[in-house]
Amino acid sequence: MWFHPMDYLIFIAFGLSIWAQFRVKGTFGKWSDVPVASGMTGYDAARRLLDANGLYDVPVEPVPGALTDHYDPIARAVRLSEPVYYENSISAVSVACHEVGHAIQHKVHYPMLVLRHRMFPAVNFTSGVAPLLIIAGLIFQQFNFLLGLGILFFSAAVAFQLVTLPVEFNASNRARDLMISEGFITNDEERGVAKVLNAAALTYVAAALISLLELIKYIMIFTNRSDD
Repeated sequence: MWFHPMDYLIFIAFGLSIWAQFRVKGTFGKWSDVPVASGMTGYDAARRLLDANGLYDVPVEPVPGALTDHYDPIARAVRLSEPVYYENSISAVSVACHEVGHAIQHKVHYPMLVLRHRMFPAVNFTSGVAPLLIIAGLIFQQFNFLLGLGILFFSAAVAFQLVTLPVEFNASNRARDLMISEGFITNDEERGVAKVLNAAALTYVAAALISLLELIKYIMIFTNRSDD
């Protein structure tokens, strides 16, 4: 009952996810040892990029941990991990500008970001309930409607992850273009920036792929039961 042919693909996707996590850490570490020619820290780059786009009221704040960088749309603040905030490496500047990319998306009402924000309250609920319904539906086969309801709720979480992909890619593209146009990096440094941002994006792709494959698996189980 518990093993399904789709699990082979899910295991492969999990392997990709683990590899992506290691690649992020490895790539970030490698380019953390390479200082940018401009000498700017992550904070400097974020602050200058925010000001250049009229976001003077958006603060840049340090937060503990590694790779904990994020943009808080509620507080409207760019929060950078301490290594990114204080260091002047290619990794630090790349990550800092990526988070500013989200702040710019917020300012211009980037459609996919707006959709993501609107989806969040519902997904926050459904993602917590969906696993319980799916497990109950798998155990108690006579209550197949529980599996169907779990699939419906899980679909919302998968949709949220898929919407996240263009949001992240767009933020990286904005960051890269602005870093070049503002003179934050040289032509020789573009390669390192691309590697850092692409490695981070791969983790989102892997997570979305796992969720999508799991959703297909549950739909196939539900459909087979309905046919029986």
